Amino acid sequence: MSDLGDELTLPDRPGVAAAASVETDTADDTGSRVHAVGIGPGNPAFLTRRAGGLLAEADVVVGFETVADYVADETDADLLTCGYRDEREALARFGRRVADGEAGVAVLMGDPNHSGYQFLGKVEAAVDAPVRVVPGISSVQIAASRARTPLEESTFVTLHVRGDVSADLDRLARDIGDRHLIVIPRPYDWMPEDIAGRLVESGADPDLEAIVLERLTHPDESIRRTDLGSLAADLGGDSPEDSAFTDLSIVVIRR
Repeated sequence: MSDLGDELTLPDRPGVAAAASVETDTADDTGSRVHAVGIGPGNPAFLTRRAGGLLAEADVVVGFETVADYVADETDADLLTCGYRDEREALARFGRRVADGEAGVAVLMGDPNHSGYQFLGKVEAAVDAPVRVVPGISSVQIAASRARTPLEESTFVTLHVRGDVSADLDRLARDIGDRHLIVIPRPYDWMPEDIAGRLVESGADPDLEAIVLERLTHPDESIRRTDLGSLAADLGGDSPEDSAFTDLSIVVIRR
């Protein structure tokens, strides 16, 4: 890692830090120099006008390569793409550019409020300026629409975070049968089969309807309808070949 990346100190719990940073300025964010925008599920038709406008006006954009690639054609800005290994360096460069007065946009998949706070917290640590969050259309919303599952009658959990997820799994086990469940899996240790297995092991009815939705809004979108017990039968492993599903999947379990 370069000296530039070494200069940046990131919070130990960036998601907690991001959640504590309540936005207190006015609803008019036109003067903000830094935005964290949700780009939607990857299909450009689901990119909001606000997100598209900010990308068009940006001088510099930072984000994971797998996310930034979806919006590369929406901006003429310099793209600072990264993976987990060089994330700190990319964010440090982004922070320098913003400090020099450039308009910066951090891009996150879907909606930043779904699985995005860990990256958001790191962006906030990298810039000495307020960060305005711009919501996007999440695959969770698309999944709820496809499965005709009202969000107000559902428990939503994202396992797509670093660290211990046992409390989230316990919440799913508590609510299953009483509420619909909508779950973002974590590649590849908590994939749809593993989630189903954990719930059946916790006493859930194996006959409950389970729906796995993959690559929503993309040309190769797929939806598999089964029951919880059948889905759980294939659990095990923590590599891509151990699951029948991709890392772009959502699980809906109907009560």
